Parts: sequence; structure tokens; C-alpha cells
Amino acid sequence: MGLTFFDDRRLAGDLYAAASQSTGPEQVGAGISRVLAPIVAHDGMSLVGTDPATGPGLGSFSFWHEYDPELVRELVMHRHLGGGPQRPAIPTLLRTPAVVVGAGTDGSPVPDPRMGEILTAHGASSELRLLLRDRRGVWGALGLLRCAGAAPFGQDDAERAARLVPALLTALRRYATTGPLCPEVPPMSAGVITVGPDHRITAVSPQAQLWLDQWAAHAIPSWVPEAFLLSLSLVTRAEASRQGGAPPLVCAPPAACGRWTTCQGQVLDAGATGDVALVVQGATWDLVLPSLCAWYSLTPRERDVVTQLRTGASVKQIARRLDLSAYTVNDHLKAVFRKTGADGRDELSAALTR
Repeated sequence: MGLTFFDDRRLAGDLYAAASQSTGPEQVGAGISRVLAPIVAHDGMSLVGTDPATGPGLGSFSFWHEYDPELVRELVMHRHLGGGPQRPAIPTLLRTPAVVVGAGTDGSPVPDPRMGEILTAHGASSELRLLLRDRRGVWGALGLLRCAGAAPFGQDDAERAARLVPALLTALRRYATTGPLCPEVPPMSAGVITVGPDHRITAVSPQAQLWLDQWAAHAIPSWVPEAFLLSLSLVTRAEASRQGGAPPLVCAPPAACGRWTTCQGQVLDAGATGDVALVVQGATWDLVLPSLCAWYSLTPRERDVVTQLRTGASVKQIARRLDLSAYTVNDHLKAVFRKTGADGRDELSAALTR
């Protein structure tokens, strides 16, 4: 079957409309799946949005349809502990039985028998995964699943999926940046969740439970944050064991849970073999600014101007500090307000500090 051609703008609009339904997560995931099904047939779908400012390994928000939670957990464990590294530049095609085939840097197959066993054990015949990347970084990943008895994904399916990238990128960025810039929910204290060496949650502080309750209030199924926290803890251990590694940070936009939120990991022992502490809190200016600039496509100079707003500097003071004219500073501020939808500097500052 030949490659299908379609209107990227219309497809992006349909994907955004499906993602923005004011219904439960099952209906949202099913809606996104229906939009994609005519292009690449599948039985299950996962769409994860990631933040280029914090790297491609962890998702900031996600949509799911017909993925068994236990399968998701096993896939997370395998990809962090038993699978090969991410290959951001090339779509990855995974097939069963017995072999998972990926696109290596030289185009050769990359076998992964264990992946095939995991999919088969959960009634799946194959999974196709695609990183959503442009020149600015990785913005997410698409996963498509076919059940046992269905024909495995083939090269034609992979080529069709690759054509989805522009529309999916547009829809994810629009989803992350549409809606109120300032928090819709009251401020909450930081909470701590610990994950043990067996990769199970061992403790949840009262403050962290409030965060989990808030996510549940946004109709996020409990297994989704559990899978995310597992992934964050695994990345935390890996970074702690790597020379020059840094504690991972995830910054989620307000569309995901009502306010800019950060999750950070920290090992609690020198060998990174014991508990891992995961800290969930409302995002502070320094932590959220790189993510806000990425999602809203702020230029480096616009970011410099926004940074000066934190000090309460006037336009003339900002101009002097950045060696710009006041007219140029005002132009940059107008561009920032237009991109973010902020009514002015007060609303923008509130979005970054509350």
C-alpha cells in the first residue's frame, strides 16, 4: 500500500480537538485514536508530551487508549533497565513474536527478544513507537499497539506514522499552551514520594497525597502517575550512577494539572541502590522559565527580557541592562504577551511565581 497524503493543518486541528475534550481520559484517548486510525490501523494508542527543556526521557503529560496498565509498567521497566537507548532521530518499529526490530543508526535491525515476550504475554502482536522531534528537540512519543492475531506493523505503517509528526507536534504544543496562563488551583506545599529498590512506591507524604488527589480530580487514572513516578525514579537512579549525571527534572504545563508543576528525583544513598525521593511542587520561576520558553517558542532575547521582569525592573532599566533601546524592549514584551496570552507583565509574573 502506498503512502497516504493528508492535510497536516486539518489533522493537527482534529488531534487538538480530541485532546481537549471535556470528558474522561478514556474518551479523550479514544478520540485521539479515532483520528489516527485511518492513517495507521491500531488497537491501542499512547501519546506522551515531553519538554525539550528537560530532555526526551520523561513525559510531562500523556493520553492513553487500550493500553493495559501492567503492560505499561513492564514496558517502562524494560526500556529503562533492559532496552536499548532512545534513538531520537529515527522512528522505531517494534515487532513480535520473539524479536523487536528497531531502526539502528545504520538502518540495520536491532533485535530485542525480551520486548517481544512482554508484548506477547499481554496479548499484543506488535508495537510501533515514534519519537516526535523537530530541530528544537523532542516533544513527545507516539505508541501504537496491535493485538494478538493482527498483522504486525510493517515498513509501510512506519512510513505512514512518520508523516504524522508535524501534525502531532502542532497539536501537542497547542494543547500545552492553550488555556489560562495563571494557576487555576490554589498553591500547595511540596510533597515527597519515595520509591524503593524494588521499584514500588514505599511512602507518600501528606503533601504529596494532596498532589495525587489533585491529579485524580483532573480525571487522571491512578496508574498513569504511578507509571510516570516509576519512570522518574529509574531515570534518577541511572543519572546518579552516571559520571556527570544530574538529578532529572520534569516540568508540566497548566493544561496537565491546573498549574505549572515540577517533579524532581534524588537518590537517598551514595550507591543509588536504595530509596529514591521524588519531590512534587508548584514550579518556581527558575525551574519553569526554560519550559515556558520552549512551549511558547520564546526567542533567547525574549527570554532575557522576561527574566528581567522578575526583578521588577522598568522598561528603561531592562533596556540599559540588556543594551537595548526601550522601543526594542517594548517590542519584545509585546511579542511575549502575544505568544503567551498574558494581559501584561503582572499576569506573566504571577504565572511564573505563584
